Amino acid sequence: MTTTQEPLSPNDSWWSSITRARELGIVVGLVALVAVTASANPRFLSAQSLRDVLLGASILTVLAVGQTVVVITRNIDLSVGSVLGLSAFAVGSLVRDHPGTPVAAALLAGAGIGVACGLLNAVLVRYGGVPALVVTLGTLYAYRGLVHTWAGGGQITADELPRGFLAFADGGVLGVPWLVVVALVVTTAATVLLRDFRLGRELYAMGSSPRAAQLAGIRTGRNTLIAFAASGALAGLGGVLHAVRFGTVDAAAGTGFELTVVAAAVVGGVAVFGGSGTAWGAALGALLLTTIGSALPVLEIDQFWQQTIVGALILVAIGLDRLVALRAARALRKGGSRVR
Repeated sequence: MTTTQEPLSPNDSWWSSITRARELGIVVGLVALVAVTASANPRFLSAQSLRDVLLGASILTVLAVGQTVVVITRNIDLSVGSVLGLSAFAVGSLVRDHPGTPVAAALLAGAGIGVACGLLNAVLVRYGGVPALVVTLGTLYAYRGLVHTWAGGGQITADELPRGFLAFADGGVLGVPWLVVVALVVTTAATVLLRDFRLGRELYAMGSSPRAAQLAGIRTGRNTLIAFAASGALAGLGGVLHAVRFGTVDAAAGTGFELTVVAAAVVGGVAVFGGSGTAWGAALGALLLTTIGSALPVLEIDQFWQQTIVGALILVAIGLDRLVALRAARALRKGGSRVR
């Protein structure tokens, strides 16, 4: 599948670039959803309601950005939900047994656990020659089984966790919760990496044409390790944020979350066949899915329809990706255009 973005004319203005951006559709849909929901119940726009939506979207955003890095290379990481659960329980146990552990150290510990899980995935994919879908499906169950064995049916409650650790969910800077700050930093860093650094361009090249990337001398093996390690690190970081926000952690934390993460990335315009997509698009996809989940009860619509709506959004995103690819191919055949 061609994943090249729509070509730009040398005379294209910034406004034309904005109107062609795939993320614009998500923003328009998000604004329309908020407007309709707020008209039905103005309390949807209350400070507490908006805070809850942003906090919920923050954790999903962190994982969706990591998933974006992997999907761009034409791979997928289905183990992120289990990595989140493993990291949440491990870090929860750490701060419970060592109450003086700084929050920064807890965040690094969670990310470190995620890196180890991500590297295992990458080694199996790269050197085992096994498709990422199969590898990460297997490690999804392996990591989850490890958490269940460790937890033994028990759980870590908020009463067992130090107040300083839980206070991270309530604190913030200039009124912006720390969890949202973390999500913004992660999204910005990933955007800069993918857009402005050679590594980012190589990841896109691997997804667009793996064979051509190899012939061009791109170190695809090293980059695969980096991509999966990044996804694992952000899933581990998300596990710590999950523990901070909810306070109670058990072996089921993050169960089924991997599909929501993939959905956020795809809805955000990340091509499922690699080579295209942005971290900000994935973040917007995460915000849209979280807002849908919050809006349906307000609109008195059964939560059952949430899954149907998400599925429809995925189909629309894939359809738009195909449409853009066809337009790009036609423009390239005509010549005289450049590809951004």
